[in-house]
This record gives sequence, C-alpha cells and structure tokens, in this order.
Amino acid sequence: MPNRLAHETSPYLLQHADNPVDWWPWSAEAFEEARKRSVPVLLSVGYSSCHWCHVMAHESFEDQETAEYLNAHFVNIKVDREERPDVDAVYMEAVQAATGQGGWPMTVFLTPDAEPFYFGTYFPPAPRQGMPSFQQVLQGVRSAWADRRDEVAEVAGKIVRDLAGREISYGDSLAPGEEQLAAALLGLTREYDPQRGGFGGAPKFPPSMVVEFLLRHHARTGAEAALQMAQDTCERMARGGIYDQLGGGFARYSVDRDWVVPHFEKMLYDNALLCRVYAHLWRSTGSELARRVALETADFMVRELRTDQGGFASALDADSDDGTGRHVEGAYYVWSPEQLREVLGDEDAELAVQYFGVTEEGTFEEGSSVLQLPQQDVFFDAERIASIRERLLHKRNGRSAPGRDDKVVAAWNGLAIAALAETGAYFDRPDLVEAALGAADLLVRLHLDDHARLARTSKDGQVGANAGVLEDYADVAEGFLALASVTGEGVWLEFAGFLLDHVLTRFADDSGSLYDTAADAEKLIRRPQDPTDNASPSGWTAAAGALLGYAAHTGAEPHRTAAEKALGVVKALGPRVPRFIGWGLAVAEALLDGPREVAIVGPSLDDEGTKTLHRTALLGTAPGAVVAVGTPGSDELPLLADRSLSNGEPTAYVCRNFTCDTPTIDPERLRTTLSG
Repeated sequence: MPNRLAHETSPYLLQHADNPVDWWPWSAEAFEEARKRSVPVLLSVGYSSCHWCHVMAHESFEDQETAEYLNAHFVNIKVDREERPDVDAVYMEAVQAATGQGGWPMTVFLTPDAEPFYFGTYFPPAPRQGMPSFQQVLQGVRSAWADRRDEVAEVAGKIVRDLAGREISYGDSLAPGEEQLAAALLGLTREYDPQRGGFGGAPKFPPSMVVEFLLRHHARTGAEAALQMAQDTCERMARGGIYDQLGGGFARYSVDRDWVVPHFEKMLYDNALLCRVYAHLWRSTGSELARRVALETADFMVRELRTDQGGFASALDADSDDGTGRHVEGAYYVWSPEQLREVLGDEDAELAVQYFGVTEEGTFEEGSSVLQLPQQDVFFDAERIASIRERLLHKRNGRSAPGRDDKVVAAWNGLAIAALAETGAYFDRPDLVEAALGAADLLVRLHLDDHARLARTSKDGQVGANAGVLEDYADVAEGFLALASVTGEGVWLEFAGFLLDHVLTRFADDSGSLYDTAADAEKLIRRPQDPTDNASPSGWTAAAGALLGYAAHTGAEPHRTAAEKALGVVKALGPRVPRFIGWGLAVAEALLDGPREVAIVGPSLDDEGTKTLHRTALLGTAPGAVVAVGTPGSDELPLLADRSLSNGEPTAYVCRNFTCDTPTIDPERLRTTLSG
C-alpha cells in the first residue's frame, strides 16, 4: 500500500511512495506526530538521479524488517533536496560541521523540534570499511533517545546554537577591485592542473563559473594566463569521458583527475552553465571545438530534457538497465571493443577504438570503456567518423535509457534560458531562442503568481507547493535579462525587475547581506545563507549579477547599490577561495568594466543592418555588457530612450554608467569597442 509520498509531485519522493517505510513529506504535521509519540525523527534527504540514494533505498528502505523498525521507533521524513534546498542546506551544514564531510543520501536524526543530534550520509545494510550498519545506527539512536534523553537534548541545543552563530562575516561591503581580482587569479594558478586542466584533484567537477571569470578577466585585462587556463580546461573536458561524445552534454563530475570516468548523471544546471561557457569561449577565441560543444550541449538539453510543457527537466539518472535486468551505473554510455565490432564491423570498429580511446581491458568496469577523444580530429577521416558516430548513437538509442527527473526547477530553467538564448543568437539558431522563450513562458504562466512570487518547482504542468529561494529569483531574472538582450522584447526586462524587487525587499537585510530564503518563508532552525558557488552559482552571487545587469539596463540605483554591497563578500573570499566564488568574481569583472550599456537602433528589427549591429553587440566580450535593440522612439527598453538613427542608418550607442561614446554605424568599430 503506498505511503503518504504518493500524493507528492517530486519524482524522488514518488520513487519512495511504495516503500514499506511509513514516510512523511517535510511538514509541521510530521513533527507534531513525533511530539505526540515522543520519538525522534529520521530525516533522509536525496534526489532522483543520486546513485547512492538508490542503493540505500534498495538495501534499507525497501527491506521489510528495517522498515518495521523505522516505523516503530521513528517518524520518517523524506526530502527532495532539489525541491527544498533550504532544508538540505541547513542540515548539510550541521553534517559537515560534525563529520567534516557531506553528501547524499543525507541521514540526520532530529528531535521533534527539528533539532539535529546525530548525522551521516550513506549507511550500508551490514558493517563495511569502518562504517556501522544502518541497523546498528538505528538501534544506537533509539537507545540514546530512550536512556539519555537529556544528553541528546543538550547536544541538539548546542548544535543549533552553533549554527545560529554562523552568520556571514560581511566585511566592509565594498566590491573587490583590481588587487583582489588579481589575487584571485594568482590563487587559481596555484590550484590549476597544467597537465589535465581544471582545478584540484579527484573527484573533478566542471569549473564553469571559474572559467567564466577567467574569460572575463582576460577580456578586461588581456591576461593570457587566464585565457590559457580557460581554453585548456574546456578542451580537456570536451575530449574526456565527462562529455558525451555521441549525444552531447556533460555528466556531473569525473571520478578521476583526467576527466576519463564520469559519475554519469546529467544535470540541467551543469549543461546550461557549460553550454554558455563554451559559447563564450568561442566568442573569445573562435574555437571550432568550443562551437561544436556549445551547440551539441544546447541540442542535448532541448532533445532530452525539454518537457511537454516547454520547460526543462532536472536530470537524467546515472543508472540504467544493462540488458540483463541489472540496474547499472553508466550502462547506457559505455562500450567494449566487441560491442563496437557488432555495430560497425571489424574495420570501422578498429578505427573507433583508436578514435574514442576504447581498450580491451576497459577504462571503466567489466572491460567496458567510456568514449573519449584522446587524439586530434585532423588525424581521422571526418566523413567516416561521422558515419561511425551516427551508427553508434542509433544503436545506443535502442538501449534502456536512464530515467529522467521531469521536475522543472525554476533556477535551473533560468540558467538554461540564458544559455539557449545566447547560443541561439551567436550561431543563428532561432530554434534555440524559441526553446528559451518556451521555458520563460512556462515560468511566467505557471511559476509566477499575481504578486510575482516564484514557485520553486513544477511537474507535468502542476506547480509545486514550495516557495522559490534566492537562486530561483536570481537565475530566472538572469535568464529574462538575456532574453531581453537577444529578442529586444521589453517584457522580459519588466519581469526581471519584478523578481529583483523581491530580492531587495524579502531576501536582503539592511547591511546588504543576502539570505537564501525570504524573510517571510518557513522558519527553520537557521535561516540559510551561503555566498559560495558550488555546482551552480549561489543565490547570493547570482543575485549580484542579475541586480547589476538590471541596473545597467535601467539606471536603477538601488539595484546597482545592492549589487555592489553583495560583492563585498567576494572581496573577502575571492583571494582566499577563488574556486568557490567563481560567479562572484565574474560579476565583479563586469562591475569593474562598467558594465557597458549597448543600445542598437534601426528602422526595424528585421532590417539586415540592424541585425548585423545587434549580433556584433551580442558577440562583444566586454564583461557583463547588456544590449538593447529596437526602433527609434521605442519605450520597451530604457536604453533606447532618445536614441535615433544616424543619417537614416542603424546606429550603435556604447555607454558606461550612462556616459556614451560617439555613436557608430560601423559594425567593425563596434566590435573593436566591445572587445575588452
């Protein structure tokens, strides 16, 4: 018989709806039940494409004996971290503080007042490699709750007090300047892996936001070291197993330093950020590899993640059926030499082995290999390789595909909107711009209420109950600003303004600090607040970028002031931990550059001269430049006010802080002006 999760919209929660565990969703009623029964709460947090979440579910939550013990002695709450990033953040902070590490599945034991007192991540069904079994943990927690309740309460109270004292040390509220950004670049060079690209060791995550900073820093200063790190990192990732060499798109991270073996789940946020970064790398260098990867990643998102309603699904699983009934990580993506021969025949299979770096012993498991591009394309016949790719992809499409989390997350769709709008504009792909517009329409139609308050998620056209957090407001505003620049439609600037007004009034305090949840959101044991960028921009730095862009479009001083104050934390963290504040550093580059305000006016948006100037402006590398395009007298976009044609010809105006250079009708002059 299904449990309470059967009524939820989260795919992750629905995966547990038939567990014998008597799960509750996160709710006041669940904690009231724990108080009534005088039992502790088991909080289990994960997400649908999490491999080890599936493992623990199969080993423990589907086990009848374990479920009976959980039901008898605990109130059990299951949370999708993608639906409730606030709940996840608060308790992950406690897990990391107590254990020195974190991850998912996250397993936390709470008092009925939601105060944590024991922590962990994955627990096996039997003791393993120094880890206790899940049953041992449950028995230990039950014993402590029954026999040492006062001690448990004391521990929980101390943890909550410690968390409450972890307010962000805000500093002097001044944005970073030349000195801090140069120090951040120096810090990155120290952590850079010159042999393999990227930063740090294994596991290795795509440093998309750091690469954006490096590209902007090079554009502004001409620093060749910054461009070289960005280029080499992007090339190594694109040639590695972390990139899907047949279908496009990136896996979440590489388990090794060489980008060979990925953790195979594909996340929308990674692919949106990387699509945009590779498009920007092409814009800076003309790299054909960057162009191909940007377009293939955009096509992957549209082909495999777009939902029937026009939004973009959250993720694809790492696991799938390997053809024998086993659910195996990577089964959809890997190949053995024998499998290549079956599809291609001996001669083409031999070429594919060389081209994709497939070995007899395998680079992954059980003699299978992850496809890579270890050699330059110039050594191979392009038409023959294209035929091989097409046949392998056709064969792969017949395999059991990984599951898809169809949940539409507002923030991640905002990132996808920005990436698809810009990539479509750069490469004359109006279909990609249309896909961005479709997702934006869905967010406005379904996720925004009459007061421009944003819902975090939807699924199958049904909006979720969870309120948007700071990253939702900021990333959706970022996407809308990109659409305004690409389409010339002022409505997207207007919607961005509505969202950013909420940022100013509900997510910021008087000092300029930002919180991940609104002032009127559900109260947790701590109001989460984290300015550091992780797999995607933090709400804090994303808000700084969107506020700055909106101010450049409109001249809104409160928004620019808020952006500058928000960047104060980047001044403090950038020189010390540049890998974890990459988007903040990129926004700081835009602030130092102005950012530039570009207005293009022409007789019509369909006029060829207008389109040439508009595309030239969009391809400018000046950090964070904003672009408005329209006709003389248009009141859709503030930057177009009082702009006129020069001798009847399309004209470009380039300004900083609303002080403008001489207008130009020459695309080449405009290109030079906006090249750093």
